[in-house]
Amino acid sequence: MVYRHTINSTAYLFAGLRELLAKATPSRSGDRLAGIAADSAERMIAARLALADVPLRQFLNEPVIPYEDDEITRLILDSHDVSGFVPMSSLTVGGFRDWLLSDAATGGTLRKISRGVTPEMVAAVSKLMRNQDLIVVARKCEVTTRFRNTIGLPGRISARLQPDRPLDDARGIVASILDGLVLGSGDACISVNPASDDPQMIGPLLRTLDDVITRLEIPTQACVLTHVTTTLGLIGQGLPVDLVFQSIAGTEAANRSLGVDLSILREAREAALSLRRGTVGDQLMYFGTGQGSALAANAHHQVDQQTCEARAYAVARAFDPLLVNSVIGPDYLADGKEIIRAGLEDHFCGKVLGLPLGVEVCTTHAGADRDDMDNLVTLLAAAGVTFMTGVPGADDVMSNRQSTSRDTLYARDLFGLKRAPEFDDWLTRAGLTGQDFRLAANAGLLPEFASRLQA
Repeated sequence: MVYRHTINSTAYLFAGLRELLAKATPSRSGDRLAGIAADSAERMIAARLALADVPLRQFLNEPVIPYEDDEITRLILDSHDVSGFVPMSSLTVGGFRDWLLSDAATGGTLRKISRGVTPEMVAAVSKLMRNQDLIVVARKCEVTTRFRNTIGLPGRISARLQPDRPLDDARGIVASILDGLVLGSGDACISVNPASDDPQMIGPLLRTLDDVITRLEIPTQACVLTHVTTTLGLIGQGLPVDLVFQSIAGTEAANRSLGVDLSILREAREAALSLRRGTVGDQLMYFGTGQGSALAANAHHQVDQQTCEARAYAVARAFDPLLVNSVIGPDYLADGKEIIRAGLEDHFCGKVLGLPLGVEVCTTHAGADRDDMDNLVTLLAAAGVTFMTGVPGADDVMSNRQSTSRDTLYARDLFGLKRAPEFDDWLTRAGLTGQDFRLAANAGLLPEFASRLQA
């Protein structure tokens, strides 16, 4: 189908939803590299005006990647909640935007329609929204998940503690964990990005994390960010696996480049569930995503990177995850403006689709600086982001990029946000917070923790 809009006597034509979505996307370096971005601001606006008039039901009739070519398209259409779509079925993309911003779109109603809208619908409406629109709507979404604590409750923000070491040194990892705990970090999970995917190296890391959590009786979950097939093998060996991690993308071909498909993810989830390690819930999948992953694998099918990212959320949603982490900054985003916009888009899309979306704010290039990262952290906290990342010193040595460190502590203090309730209770029992839940910054407890770990 051809879409069109006329501006100043110039008729702009768009050959299908795929091209219309790409041309309507805010400026994005990856789309420019792929040759699919609008070549002028006027063409971009024409695309957005045309997109606003597209009925939402058209996205069910015109997949951006053909049904027969892609298992993610099949997943999206085969799992579509028809009853959940009914309240939205008469709306255009522009009407959907108006509804999302209205008082009718409460946390409860957004939860009911979350599986009735497709990733492409949500990506489309995000392209019509200002940053403040993305923030307002995302904040209304209520997504709660549970494994050993409860993540995503209103008025709370969690932190993923990532105590990496270049050589996976256990003593250094434990020291960084203790440092993070004193800062109230680790309720989303305590995870390590390993130096090797060798099972002989991953096994000891799993045991180290499990030992710290068990001895200190911390109500949280551990994860080693190894490939899902490695984790699957370690589960078979009886290793203490809490969360199953895997990077995912929004097309079948891109996921294949990552060494996964839906059947492998399904097998890993079932294997981890059989361990029954959760105490308050059984949501144990942890997915990493990021705009540009499909483009990097030359597997984007000429679909813009933000729509591809939203399609990755359909993969995550199919496996009932505890955490979904969108990595914003290092790939296919040219500067601070693009990074900030992409972070707000991903958070909005994930939350509307019913996912526990966290954002890892990071950068690897000169087009963005710490002030840009501070701005995005603040905006995401205002938008109700589920969790952020805490890397010791903000230097992500394993990925060679600048990340966030004490930023969750800053966001909690600024907005009066608490941690996961079970984790807050543990911090109080451990003497790290007072009755007002504010951190006591009691570094004197570190020797006590260390002695308990050495016992």
